[in-house]
Amino acid sequence: MTIAEIAKDFTELLRQGDHQGAAEKYNADDIASYEAMEGPMAVSHGKAALKQKGQWWQENHEVHGGSVEGPYVNGDQFAVRFKFDITPKATGERVTMDEVGLYTVKNGKITEERFYY
Repeated sequence: MTIAEIAKDFTELLRQGDHQGAAEKYNADDIASYEAMEGPMAVSHGKAALKQKGQWWQENHEVHGGSVEGPYVNGDQFAVRFKFDITPKATGERVTMDEVGLYTVKNGKITEERFYY
């Protein structure tokens, strides 16, 4: 598959709400994830750690709706824009989350993801 094909399929899975399926299919075993924040989830390494991070996010946020835009491909990278209407359970305050994920692909797998918000 080309990077454009990987990006398109990955993004379509996200659009369908299948974040776990997208990760299982395309994340490299040694993927690195970087959040634009401080704290224990700022940097994660490996498929298992990213799965735990995703589970934590699901358990700690109520999602009311949202959208996934893209992909926007350039070389061995592609970007996806996420907009979600969420309520973090810790605060109970409903907010709009707007972020961009930048994904790097090597050998048909996503080896790095970086989030900007």
